[in-house]
Amino acid sequence: MKKIGIFYGSSTGNTEVIADKIQQMFGEEHADVFNIDAVEKSEIEPYQYLIFGTSTWGLGDMQDDWEEFMDELKTIDLSKKKVALFGLGDQEVYSGSFVNGMGELFEQISKRTKIVGHWPIDDYDFVASKALKNGKFVGLAIDFDNGQKKVDEYIEKWVKQLKEEFKG
Repeated sequence: MKKIGIFYGSSTGNTEVIADKIQQMFGEEHADVFNIDAVEKSEIEPYQYLIFGTSTWGLGDMQDDWEEFMDELKTIDLSKKKVALFGLGDQEVYSGSFVNGMGELFEQISKRTKIVGHWPIDDYDFVASKALKNGKFVGLAIDFDNGQKKVDEYIEKWVKQLKEEFKG
């Protein structure tokens, strides 16, 4: 498998923790991790497989560093790449906008690339999410505040799924 680029935006450090866990599951020799606040377009372009991670803020906004990088992201040719998404949110306090940041990121890139890593909604309790498409999340949904016990299990299953989807 070709090397994977994991790019995240993190305001509190939780999204960084998830990005690092994903890298560990793939193995450091197979995945590089970058904070989007210090990334240049040229650092994303070499990767055929990309994982983008964002948290959700306020009533459903994408993390600030991703917001600021969006104009740059629009100039990157994603057409021959496979992209997986993960998002953090709070399904209890922000039940009506759970992982909306991931949904916003999906909307920005989904017409320009193949999105893989869709995730079932079965173990979640939320009212609405922009990251919900065709009965699944557009990527791995993490509730770091209320579902921390499930985080490692979810990441392990998701990485196993991605290994297959990135190959196919």
